[in-house]
Amino acid sequence: MIKSFVGCFFLADCFDPLDPNGNITVTFDVLDYPQNGGYVARVTIRNFYQYRHVEKPGWQIGWGWANEEIILKMAGAYATDSGDCKNFAAQKPHCCKQNPLIADLWPGAEGSTVEGCCRSGVISAWAIDPPLSFSAFEITVGNLPANTSHPPANLTLFAPGPGYTCGPVQDTEPTVFLDYGGRRKIRAFRTMKSVCTYSSFLANKAPVCCVSLSTFYSQQITDCPKCSCGCRDSASDGVSCSRHHFVMQFTSQSSSLGGNDVEKLQCTDHMCPVRIHWHVKNNYMRYWRVKLTISNYNLQRNYSDWNLVIQHPGFSKKAITYSFNTTTLPTVGIEDEVALFWGLPYYNSELTEAGAGGGFGSVTTDIILEKDLDEFTLMSGWALPRRVYFGGEECQMPLPDAFPMLPNGGFRIRHERRYFFFLTLLMIWLELRL
Repeated sequence: MIKSFVGCFFLADCFDPLDPNGNITVTFDVLDYPQNGGYVARVTIRNFYQYRHVEKPGWQIGWGWANEEIILKMAGAYATDSGDCKNFAAQKPHCCKQNPLIADLWPGAEGSTVEGCCRSGVISAWAIDPPLSFSAFEITVGNLPANTSHPPANLTLFAPGPGYTCGPVQDTEPTVFLDYGGRRKIRAFRTMKSVCTYSSFLANKAPVCCVSLSTFYSQQITDCPKCSCGCRDSASDGVSCSRHHFVMQFTSQSSSLGGNDVEKLQCTDHMCPVRIHWHVKNNYMRYWRVKLTISNYNLQRNYSDWNLVIQHPGFSKKAITYSFNTTTLPTVGIEDEVALFWGLPYYNSELTEAGAGGGFGSVTTDIILEKDLDEFTLMSGWALPRRVYFGGEECQMPLPDAFPMLPNGGFRIRHERRYFFFLTLLMIWLELRL
């Protein structure tokens, strides 16, 4: 655990400048101390990341008990392994392992449920769907004296794969719950929290996405940099390629937290599972138009509830997006504006896998952006994005010297107001000549 913290404090990957306050907070609220010992707690996993979902197959959370506690009952979640409970047969505990691994129930599952549970471990990003940005369950802990509770140790979070480093579970101000329609306040007996942060460096062996660029004013197409997410295997058959990646292993027979799997992709020069293409399409008097396309090269994976983040100065003015949901994000210390995009329900919220016939699954939209005539230019790659994230992972960008540029000596689009001024003078001059 100490090694993980050292990694997160000294690696740039652990800090996201577009979401500096993002984290997943795990809260243990002790709600009751039964007379026969132990305690009842509500455990809440709350996602404060603005654009990082907890995707299928969902979260798993684990910890170590401090004093040989056991789980007598659970509501809204389950321990993946009951452990050896022969010493507590009379109590019929739910789990007797000293390092339990907990998973969320699925919709419609039998058994006790609580508010915020039973979503198969899927948690939405805070900026996209706040009401669904948390998950909760209740736990009854036994094998302790009366009025006693201890913070769990070595908290681990898989959401669904690795990459999260959790701090120690520490006491904080007791949570206040509202009852009787908000008329009565009820304080937890004790509240303990742990903050978990994500590192792409720890989670991924290779990048997961890349960016390509094109414009109406240049014949040059800047593709994803070669080998952006790995290089093609020389033994590939030219149709499908493979690369190893981490996947979550869900099992009720083992406490294994994960393993390696083979990811099947369409063979490309960049070998990225996802490509983002930004095309500057048109330039109008007061607006300019972009076509944005997301392509999935996975042969065996769909992306449900995908999202895309783009840093670009053009988002400082009004923008109209036709086929995606969109909002701008608050940032700290970032000069350019940052826009968040995600799919429309029942239309394009799922990015489907690539087809067997060589095509790829894709979603696309046109974006019309209002011009700031004092800043707008097409020169020096201004109209191209600065930074792009897919699903919370930063995509590989082409180098700036490879960006499509205006042709030498070609038409340069600057401040249109100047052209109208000179056009007006020309018309007056022609009137005088006539």
